[in-house]
Amino acid sequence: IDTGAMYRAVTLYCLRNGLIDSKHNINTEKLIQNLNNIIVDFKFNSTTKVSETFLNGENIEHEIRSMEVSNNVSKVSTIHEVREKMVALQREMGRNKAVVLDGRDIGTNVFPNAELKIFMTADNDVRAQRRHDEYTAHGQFFTLEEVKQNLHKRDYADTHRKENPLTRAKDAIILDNTDLSKEEQLEFVLKLIADMQLTKDQVE
Repeated sequence: IDTGAMYRAVTLYCLRNGLIDSKHNINTEKLIQNLNNIIVDFKFNSTTKVSETFLNGENIEHEIRSMEVSNNVSKVSTIHEVREKMVALQREMGRNKAVVLDGRDIGTNVFPNAELKIFMTADNDVRAQRRHDEYTAHGQFFTLEEVKQNLHKRDYADTHRKENPLTRAKDAIILDNTDLSKEEQLEFVLKLIADMQLTKDQVE
């Protein structure tokens, strides 16, 4: 579950409904009034083998990856009522376990007692290049510097926000994937799970 996509979905709703102006100001009062009209969920795409994001029944996986959404999502995610609703949804999704949640406050706030916490990081230039490639693949063309600036602003906003800021949980295992392929990252995580299960079996 890409929990960041949930905040992006709310941001897209705001943009579509005129709740964010050209200066990135949010009509917070109206957004809060409309929260019950915002339904975010995920559906597994058997062709692409990924869970895609839906807003009120519409597949918005492509639209939420736009730079316009990226430029506004951190501000939307600072709103207490928005975070409260999204966290409640995330906890419901993970209530029966057997789920992987990806997000900036999962291990510290949403599931502080999660069985396995991984703090994924990478060199900022590598992160920017990956995001730049992602935009290009979706037919959105920006300079690498524009992408770097967007990442920097989002990181600053998310680490300094009052509501559940981005921070590493004390018991989280760091995964620096700067020089790792997707396959190597998967192998790293699967070994952690296997070791954790082995330890659990020995204790029992």
